[in-house]
Amino acid sequence: MSDVLQQLGDILEQRRHGDPESSYVAKLHHKGLNKILEKVGEEATETIIAAKDAQHSGDHSDVIYETADLWFHSLVALSHLGESPQAVLDELARRFGMSGLEEKASRQKS
Repeated sequence: MSDVLQQLGDILEQRRHGDPESSYVAKLHHKGLNKILEKVGEEATETIIAAKDAQHSGDHSDVIYETADLWFHSLVALSHLGESPQAVLDELARRFGMSGLEEKASRQKS
C-alpha cells in the first residue's frame, strides 16, 4: 500500500515545478497554498456527503472516489509545504500501540 503513496509522492514532487498549462498539480502549486487548501476543504465536504449517502444506499463507490480526491489534494498540500507521504506514514506508525485517547492526551495544549 505504501508503494502507491510513495509513487504518488514522487509524481507530485516532479509536477510541483512543472508547467501550469499542462499539469493540474503544477497549476495548483502555481495558485498557492490557499487554493490547494480550498480544494482540500471542498473534497472533505464531498467526502462527508458521500459517506452519509453511502450509509443509506449501501453503495460505497462515491465515498471511495471522494476519499481518493481528499487524500490526493491533502498530499498536494503536503508537497507544497515540502513534506512527503512518508511523513504521514511515519506519524501513523508512531501511533501504533497507543490508544486514540492516549495520543490525544499526549498532544501539547496551545
